[in-house]
Amino acid sequence: MVSALRRVDPLRAAGGPAVTAPGRHERREVPIGRRVAQLRVRRGMSQQVFADRIGKSKSWVDKVERGVRNLDRLSVIHTISGVLGVAPDLLVGGRTRQATVTEIAAAVERVREALVRYDTPADRVTDLDRQLDYAYTAYRHAQHPQVLRMLPDLLTAARHAAAVDLLVGAYRLAAHLMVKLGEADLAWLAADRAMTTASGDPRQTGTAVIPLAQALRAQRRGRLALTVTTTALRHLDPAACPDAPPEQAALAGTLLVEAALAAASHGDASTADDLANQARQCPDSDGFGPTTVELARALAATILGDHALAIAIHQAATRTDGWRRLPAEHRAAHLIDMSRAYLPIGDHRAAARALVTADQIAPAETRIRPAARAALTAVLRAGPTPADLTRLATTIGLTSGRT
Repeated sequence: MVSALRRVDPLRAAGGPAVTAPGRHERREVPIGRRVAQLRVRRGMSQQVFADRIGKSKSWVDKVERGVRNLDRLSVIHTISGVLGVAPDLLVGGRTRQATVTEIAAAVERVREALVRYDTPADRVTDLDRQLDYAYTAYRHAQHPQVLRMLPDLLTAARHAAAVDLLVGAYRLAAHLMVKLGEADLAWLAADRAMTTASGDPRQTGTAVIPLAQALRAQRRGRLALTVTTTALRHLDPAACPDAPPEQAALAGTLLVEAALAAASHGDASTADDLANQARQCPDSDGFGPTTVELARALAATILGDHALAIAIHQAATRTDGWRRLPAEHRAAHLIDMSRAYLPIGDHRAAARALVTADQIAPAETRIRPAARAALTAVLRAGPTPADLTRLATTIGLTSGRT
């Protein structure tokens, strides 16, 4: 659940090149060095302060900003964009092409290598906490290829840092993303590392349990997922949720939601309903709220096969202000899940509409996630589909006859 992720201010586009009016020629692309200088100045940083934050010399920064030195290393661009608080796409200008399946697989392999290595020497890392916060922001905006590129360096740097919360955070982020990419075993490994690192700290352990439960559900081990979530909840006392500090209340609520989904995944409807009702008692705080619970109830109903109930809950929840405030990643992922509820009742057009809307909200969710590709294929095979869904399927290389 996204509510368990680190919470930072949304990405802002302030300082980017101006958008030209319709019918007018685009202005000449601003060089990347000049764009760095503009963003740095707007954030009130001197060249020296900026250089210290990215781990470079003032002379290096000056040469980049004057165009004397090229800025073409992706890892350095990500570091700079993290310090400046903007997306790399804004920094380099233009739109980044969609990552291919082969490129995603190669990036996942680099994450795997980073997870199993312990002797990798770490370069000097400046503002690791800021970089990790930026990676979580990118995740919330469903910039999954970008997060994949950042993860190996983040995992290596966090492993050499003294702060436990940074390492737990890096492992958790890796686990969340691996679940999305259908790498359940690798997600379990990352989540287990987070649990081991957090040992003895109830709050850190509670946050690590969330991706662990998701990984276990992805492995069809719902009963184990329920066990780990309810064990973590005993240390947080969800009964005190209404009066707890916001961060603790949000964590307890998210764990209750994960426990409800775990119960649903092994067919225990009664327990799932009870846990969801407990989650409703947690106040709207720190990224968790009633809409989060309702979307989970809709997913639980889908898992349990009560598709009419799932759709009714979904339709009510998505009309609320809470829905519009959710991160792009959460909304798109939910719509992909709900496409599975429409198909069994024969509403192919609604299933298609959910997938097309998800793609409009967060293209990476529909275009690189195996679950989304499976949903698209199922809708294509179910019957006649709208033209916009056909175009989407063609864009990512799917047809009605093959995956």
